[in-house]
Amino acid sequence: MINNSYVKQFKTYLQLERALSPNSVEAYLNDVEKLNQYYEVMNRNLKITDISFEDLTKFVTWLNELGMLPATQGRVISGLKAYFNFLLIEKLIETSPAELLEAPKLSRTLPDVLHIHEVNALIEAIDVSKPEGMRNKVIIEVLYGCGLRVSELTDLLISNINYDAEFIMVVGKGNKERIVPIGGIALKLIRLYISEVRVHLKIKKGDEDIVFLNRYGAQLSRISVFKIVKALAESIGLQKSISPHTLRHSFATHLIEGGADLRAVQEMLGHSSITTTEIYTHLDRAYLQGVITQFHPRS
Repeated sequence: MINNSYVKQFKTYLQLERALSPNSVEAYLNDVEKLNQYYEVMNRNLKITDISFEDLTKFVTWLNELGMLPATQGRVISGLKAYFNFLLIEKLIETSPAELLEAPKLSRTLPDVLHIHEVNALIEAIDVSKPEGMRNKVIIEVLYGCGLRVSELTDLLISNINYDAEFIMVVGKGNKERIVPIGGIALKLIRLYISEVRVHLKIKKGDEDIVFLNRYGAQLSRISVFKIVKALAESIGLQKSISPHTLRHSFATHLIEGGADLRAVQEMLGHSSITTTEIYTHLDRAYLQGVITQFHPRS
C-alpha cells in the first residue's frame, strides 16, 4: 500500500534535511511500516492520496486493540505526521490526514503492563516444592508466554500440544481454533508438570485430556486462575492491580515494544478485525514461532 519510492525519498529527507541519527530514521520508517502492515491485514490497497483522517483513526484504534501502550502510539503518530508532512512539502498530497491525529488517552482503560522483572518476580515467588506450585508456575509461563485468555488456558487439552513443532492449539472466542507458538521454557514446564505432578492425581472422568487440574483432579476453574495470579501479586508486594489478562496484555505489549510484526501479534492473540467484516490473517507457523523466539523476553 505504501509507495516504496516515497518511503525512500522520506528516508533521504530525514537523513539529509532533518539530519537525524540512524536510529531515529529507522524509528520513523518503522512507524510508516506499521501503517502498511495495518492495510495489509485489512486487505485494503489505498493510494496514499486516498488515506483520510478517519482511516488513520481506525489504525490507531487497531494499535490500541493489539495492546500498544499510549506512549508508543504517540510515537507512531508522530512518525506518521512527519511522513505526511514530508509528502505535503513535496506536493505529493494536498492536505495531511494526520494533522489532527492524536493518541487516545488510554491510561484509565488499558490494564497495567508488567515489566519483565515483575513477571520474573511472580514466577520466582512460586514454591515449586508443592504440587500446586509446579502447576501454578506453568500457568504463569503459559499465560505470559502465549498470550492466552484465561478460558483458553483452562480449556487447554493435552492432545492439542505439539511438542515437536512447539505449538499449541487453543479455542478462542466464538469457538474459533487457532495455533499459537509456545516458547521452550513453557513447553518444558508443561511436560514436567504433566509427567511428574498431574500423573499422581485421581482424574475426574471426562477431564482426562485437560491440562490444568485442581487438587481433586477436575478442570481448574477460571476463578481459581484469577486467585492464583492475585495471590502471587500480593506475595511480592506488587503495587499493581493485575489479573490473568494482565499477562496476556504484557505478552502483546512486550512483543510490540520489542519490534515484532503487528500482524503476527494479532494472529497469536486471536484478534478479529476491528471492522464488522471479520479479517483473520493466516501467517506461516514457522514465522510466528520465529517472532516468539526473537522478541519474547522469556523465549
